[in-house]
This record gives sequence, C-alpha cells and structure tokens, in this order.
Amino acid sequence: MKRYVVWGAVLLLAMVGCTKQETSGDLSLKKIKEKGTLVLGLDDAFPPMGYRNEQNEIVGYDIDLAREVAKRLGVQLVLQPIDWNAKEQELNTGKIDCIWNGFTITEERAKNILFTKPYLKNAQVVVVKKDAPYQKLEDLTGKTLGLQAGSSAAEALNASGDFKKSLKQVVEFKDNLTALMDLEIGGVDGVLMDRIVANDNIQRSGKAFRIILPGLAEEEFGIGFRKQDVALRDAVEQALLAMAKDGKLAEITTAWFGEDISILGR
Repeated sequence: MKRYVVWGAVLLLAMVGCTKQETSGDLSLKKIKEKGTLVLGLDDAFPPMGYRNEQNEIVGYDIDLAREVAKRLGVQLVLQPIDWNAKEQELNTGKIDCIWNGFTITEERAKNILFTKPYLKNAQVVVVKKDAPYQKLEDLTGKTLGLQAGSSAAEALNASGDFKKSLKQVVEFKDNLTALMDLEIGGVDGVLMDRIVANDNIQRSGKAFRIILPGLAEEEFGIGFRKQDVALRDAVEQALLAMAKDGKLAEITTAWFGEDISILGR
C-alpha cells in the first residue's frame, strides 16, 4: 500500500512540475498564432520604411517585409501608428507586439528591448539646404540643428561630445518630415536623421537639400520585441532568414532601393 502512495506522490510531483514548466515557458509565439494577428508599431511619417501614401494607406519597405513575414507565420499583419517618443511604453504595455520601422539598434535600447539580427545598414547624417555653405560637420559650429524626438539621431548626438557642444541649439520635432519643413523655411540650419530616409526624401520631394558626408554615426536597423518574447523574435528572424535564402528579401529590397542593400544572412 505504501508503494502505491509513494508512486502516486511521484506522479503528482511530475505533473505539477510539468504544469509549472508549461506556464513559465515563453508563450509569445503561441499567443500571436492563437489571436491570429501581429501588431506592428510604427511612426507613419517615416518614408521609405513606413509612411502614408496619397490614398492615406500605410506603405513602405518595412511594411512589405512585415507582410511577408506575417504571411509565413500564418497570421494577419496589423499596423498601429504610435508616438515614437513613447515606443517602448507602447511595446511593454502590450499595445503592440513589435517595433518595426527603421528601428536603430543601440546599446541603450538593447537594455530594455530584444532585437533581431540587423537587416539593413544605416547612418546618421545632417541634411542641409543645397546652397548652404556647410561642407563638413564642423561647419555647423554655432548653428541650430533639428532632429526627431526620441530618435536614434538624438542618441547619436548625445554621444557625439564636441559636435553637440559646438551647436548653438538643438530643436526636437515630432517627426523628420516636420523637421525638414522647418529646414526649408530656415528655422534650423540642418537636420540630423537617418541616411536612408534622407536620401528617399530628397529623391521623392525634389527639394533643394543635400547630405553632409561623412555622417555622424554608422548604424544598423533591427526589429524590437519585449525582452521576454524570445520565441516570437526567433520566429520572425527565422522567417526573414528564409526570405534571404529564397530571394524574397532581395526582391523586396530591390523594389524599394533599386538594389539589394539588405545584410541579413550575409
């Protein structure tokens, strides 16, 4: 009789241990598949990564990548515009499942966010008027610089030391497009922003802007998730790696940039 009691206790402990293991495991991917959607948080004024077209539809390079990834995961992509300055809060409160919008990987952000491997190279550069006398960053000494609040441009500037100290003033804007509008009317002397976004804006708008090279800092784009959502991050990353292998990543990248500048899987 005692033998049965002992074996019963062992079985009960095993079941409890199994249940504990299941409940304490990473269910992030399972939850996404159960609800059938992947909610992507983005700044919807950040071309060519994610922005609104003339029909007010959200389109962009990152949007096309995300749609393909969602398709391969068997879920629907939901686009959720957010205040970029509150992006981490939006993620951690569960309003969105990931941040995917030309999101620069930095040491500071990596303390609170789980990133995929980088998929695109970028740099922080200063955009000025075409006829401005500035040829190098040092020429902006005593001038006013604009940038997007909460952006990696702000982080790069804070880490720049002497360059930031040399400026007369730094003005923060809600988004890069607003900053460039202020540059056009002479409100600021330059705008610090992503090179990919700057090139796209200059080409699309045809406005008399140019980029000062070399830039302030080299960067890489990644996709951000909650720290505990390792399973979901891994699934998205594996889908992108599969796209790199079968040519879909190159196809989407070439369609947006005229060449395959993606770096994932290389």
